[in-house]
Amino acid sequence: MLLTRKNRSSLVIALASILCLATVAAPAVAQNGQTSNQAQAHDHHGNHGRWWDNPHVSQKIGLTDAQKQQMDAIFEKHRPQLKELNATLKKEEAALHPLLQADNPDEHQVLRQIDTVAQARANLEKANARMLFGLRKVLTPDQWKKLQEMAREWHERHRDHDHRGPDQAHPSTQKQ
Repeated sequence: MLLTRKNRSSLVIALASILCLATVAAPAVAQNGQTSNQAQAHDHHGNHGRWWDNPHVSQKIGLTDAQKQQMDAIFEKHRPQLKELNATLKKEEAALHPLLQADNPDEHQVLRQIDTVAQARANLEKANARMLFGLRKVLTPDQWKKLQEMAREWHERHRDHDHRGPDQAHPSTQKQ
């Protein structure tokens, strides 16, 4: 399939849908089986970004055991590279922090390190996208549509969660 600007844009949007269900995959992979607090907040089933292991999701979209095994293999294939790229990103971010905290920061050095951090982040995102492309290829068109619908519903439920305006206090802090 030739990627035109229009269908490339559609592909990016489609991948964004699957990303919402696999948001924690790269950080979770990178932490050697230990999820971060953020990952734990999003991953209540303890499956470390492996959304296909969530019984609700797999049942709702109709995943077979064979598909789950294929997805496991894809995940495990990409895991070492994702761990390495995440470690590189953390290292480069750590190198940036003291440059920013210096009494007289060297602008050129800071900007160069920001470029290095941005490149490390881009490399991690690309590797994660490659894994997601692989996972996507395992799904049937019908399963993909169901997954996209679940992602849309999840976004709708969580869109306004804790995004209150300045005049809207959290209900637990309001006076009665």
